[in-house]
Amino acid sequence: MREAERHGARMIQFAEGALSSYPDKRLMSSTADLGPADWSKADWPVLEEELSRTAALAGHLRLWTVLGSVHRSTRLVRPDGERRPYNSLYVISDTGRLVHRYDKRLISHSELSYLYAPGIDPLVFEVDGWRFGTALCIEINFAEVFAEYERLDVDCVLFSSFSEDPMFGVLARGHAAANSNWMTFSVPAQCSAAVPSGVVGPDGRWIAQGPTDGTESLVVVDLDPADSEPIDIAVRHRRPWRRLVRQRLGIPHSEEPAVADTAGSDRPRTPARIAGTWCHDESG
Repeated sequence: MREAERHGARMIQFAEGALSSYPDKRLMSSTADLGPADWSKADWPVLEEELSRTAALAGHLRLWTVLGSVHRSTRLVRPDGERRPYNSLYVISDTGRLVHRYDKRLISHSELSYLYAPGIDPLVFEVDGWRFGTALCIEINFAEVFAEYERLDVDCVLFSSFSEDPMFGVLARGHAAANSNWMTFSVPAQCSAAVPSGVVGPDGRWIAQGPTDGTESLVVVDLDPADSEPIDIAVRHRRPWRRLVRQRLGIPHSEEPAVADTAGSDRPRTPARIAGTWCHDESG
C-alpha cells in the first residue's frame, strides 16, 4: 500500500482471501470426514484487528483499498441453524472507512456444501467519476455477471481470485472486450505461472501484467479512455453500438443502476491510476 501511494495510485486491489487466505475445506471440517466447516477455528478477532489496521493505513495514505477476506455473517441462518460467512471483497475509502462489501454470489459446489453462504447483489461504486464493479474467482465463468455490470454502466470490473486456471485469463480478456470495459485481474504470486495479475483494456488486450515466476510484485496502470485508438473505439463506439442494436431489436438493456448515474459513457473521467499487488499468503 505504501509503495502504491509512492507511485501516485488512487486505488490498490488485492487478491481473493488476501486478508484471510483461502481456507481448505478439509482443514476446516467440523467432522473427522469431510463435513461443513467449523468456523470457530477462524481467529475472528485477529481478522477484525487486521482489517481495522488496513483501513487506518488506507486513510493515512488517502488510498482506496480493495481486498479479499471472509466476512462473518451475523444474520444469515441456514435451515439447519448453521451460520455461514461470505467470501467477500472489502472496499475501503481513502478516508479509511469500510464503505462497501461485495459478497461472492456464484459460489462453487464445494463452497456451497461446506464453506460459505452466497451473496445476493452486485456492487457498483464510484471513485473520481469512474464506476467500478467487483467479481470473485469462479464468477469469471459466468458471462451474465459481466453483462450485468455493463448494463450498470461500469467502467472497470475489479476481479480478484485465488486460482491457477489459465482459462481465467482468456475469459478476462473476453469479458473486457465483449463489454468494452477495463478489467483488473488480481491473484496471489504463487498462482502467477498460470496467469499473472494485470489489467485488461476495453479492447481485450493486456495493458500490463506482472511476472510469471512467483515474484511478489506491484503493477501501476493509468485508466485512460484516450490511451490508444483501440481503447477509444471500444469505449466511445462499440458499447453504444451494441446498446443501439439491442434497443432496435427490443432487447431490454438496463435495470435501475446500483448507484446514481450521470451522463453515461459521455461523462468526464480524468485518467485514474490504480495499482494491483499480489503476494504469497502466509499459509502457502
